[in-house]
Amino acid sequence: MSRWKALPTELDPRVRQLVVRLRRLKDHSGLSVRQLAARTGYSAKSWERYLGGRTLPPPEAVEAIARVAGDDPTRLLALREVAAEAGKDGRASPDPDVDPPEVLTAEADGPTAGGRTLRVAFTAGAVALLLAVCAAILVTVRLSDDHDRTSRASSSLPASAAPAPSSPTYGCQVVRVDGRWYGGNSRTMHAQLAQGNAGPAVAEAQCLLRRAGLSPGPVDGIFGPRTESAVRHLQQRAGLVVDGIIGPHTWKALRE
Repeated sequence: MSRWKALPTELDPRVRQLVVRLRRLKDHSGLSVRQLAARTGYSAKSWERYLGGRTLPPPEAVEAIARVAGDDPTRLLALREVAAEAGKDGRASPDPDVDPPEVLTAEADGPTAGGRTLRVAFTAGAVALLLAVCAAILVTVRLSDDHDRTSRASSSLPASAAPAPSSPTYGCQVVRVDGRWYGGNSRTMHAQLAQGNAGPAVAEAQCLLRRAGLSPGPVDGIFGPRTESAVRHLQQRAGLVVDGIIGPHTWKALRE
């Protein structure tokens, strides 16, 4: 169990509740901050800011730590939204130096199709060193200590008995909240996706495409040709630019 530094007394209670929950998930996962960074695609320095209550983590980072800890992200995302409402009243503010997840590029100018994009922003003077460290940790963890993403937070595997990586499973629990549709996998409105990306945001788009009467193929979290074809049909129907890429405008069409 980590010995956490006391949070600032002036921290908004709404922000404090989120930070305490994130700290508990990190403790239950049994991972160090560097291992958490390797598993989620967000840098160790970013997690130090999130867990220290200095900056508010983006929704994708909240989803990532929930998956690593085997927790349901829905309640955690709700806490994050409440914390975001604290605004300037709380100490924690949106992180201006967010590291996007490894599998997809969130809030980027454009995706890299057919490959993974990992953009890490670090303090000046430490970029090259920290990138090398994170890359080494990521390779080591994947080869020797990768466990099933569906296991509960209390379950952990010995380092000597790491199983082969398995694909996560996704479902669709489509609900309408405040005039927007949600599929139960991600609440993003900004993640930019194209063919070759994978992850919960892709599964979310697949669920919403099905709800719209289109056929993206199986809800497997993989942006393939069938998903791209369904996206193009939706864009054509909504009067958007038909490019097969999901950006903020296409997310808006999916959730309305």
